[in-house]
This record gives sequence, structure tokens and C-alpha cells, in this order.
Amino acid sequence: MDWVSMHHEGSDYSYPESETAAIEMPGSRPMSCPSYEDAIHRTGILDLLAPFDPHVVGTLPLGIALPASDIDIVCHAPDLNEIADLIWQTFRSAKGFVMYRWVVKGRPLIAQFEAEGWPFEIFAAADPVEDQAGWRHFKVEQRLLGLAGSVLHDRIMMFRMQGLKTEPAFAAALGLAGGPYESMNKLCDATDKELVEVLATPAPHLATAVRK
Repeated sequence: MDWVSMHHEGSDYSYPESETAAIEMPGSRPMSCPSYEDAIHRTGILDLLAPFDPHVVGTLPLGIALPASDIDIVCHAPDLNEIADLIWQTFRSAKGFVMYRWVVKGRPLIAQFEAEGWPFEIFAAADPVEDQAGWRHFKVEQRLLGLAGSVLHDRIMMFRMQGLKTEPAFAAALGLAGGPYESMNKLCDATDKELVEVLATPAPHLATAVRK
């Protein structure tokens, strides 16, 4: 039986990236919950997904998470049915479990569930991780924060607390024109020198932070 029909009774779902790239749940976790690093360790999820080159991305490793942010993991799965079956067999009984595929090129897979008090989201695509937009955006966001430090971090958190997701928050903090996802995508291959210019042009306060 096809895994999509098995998991969703024949339905396919299509969600724009802007609605699914940083899904967050309302409310906060209890103080007794482990850190996100400990939650990853306790679930053994990276070992489980090891054949699919898993990488943790998103707001938590960037240090810009909100209380309800999830643990995002991106994977390389040439055979999406293989990883779908593995996730289904392992996590189908987890709280909030859902799995679907985008109706876009490549039909990437998304799985969501809760474990160790944390919401998890697994994104798997046939493209190598280094070619996936989620990873590329994460790496350039990491570089920007490394260049501008706390000044950029604080501005991003201001926009995050106003309800913006990651790319829109970066785009707003940097004063980027156009759609936030497209604007951030254009920065992925920029050199550090070019990123410093981006930091300086619309936001001189960020350039001052870079020079310190």
C-alpha cells in the first residue's frame, strides 16, 4: 500500500513554505522538560535517522527560539518511502503525530510529533541537505548572527516576539526588500564581505556592531 494513502487515507496536502517552515505551538513547556539537546539525545532520533544525513536547524540552534519553538531536523532521503516507513514505524504512536508530503517538485516529506516534552518536525527531501533551502537559509542566518552578534539577535527577537517567523524576522531586521524567503535565498552564496555590506546598507546600527 502506498504510504501516503496509509497515513492519510488517500489525501495529499500542500502547504506553502511560509506556513510550514517554522510551525509553532501555543503555550510553553513545563520547566521539568529537558533541554532541546537532551530531548534529541533521549529520543535517539539522530541515530535513527543517521542513514539520511540528519541535521538540526532552525531557531533553537540559532538561539532565536520562542518558548513554543519546535526541534527542526532536515534529512536527505533519495527514497522518501523508505524514510516515511521508518518514521511511521517509530513515531506513529507519539502525541500529535502527523506525516504528509508537499504537492510541489520533489514531493518532500514532513513529519511532526511530540517527544520528551518537545514538538519535533522532520523535513526530508531527495535533494542533499546542503542543497535544501532550509539548510542554506540556516547557514546564512548563522553567519549573519556571527557577524553582527547581539545587536542583530535582539532585533530579530523583537520581530519574532511580534509573531514573525524566522526568514521574515531576518528580512525585517536587515531591511531586505521583496519577499523574505526569496531575499534570504539571495544571500546564501554571499561572501562575508558581502554580508557585512548587507548589514551596513539598510541598518547602520548593525554595521557598528560588526566593526566592534
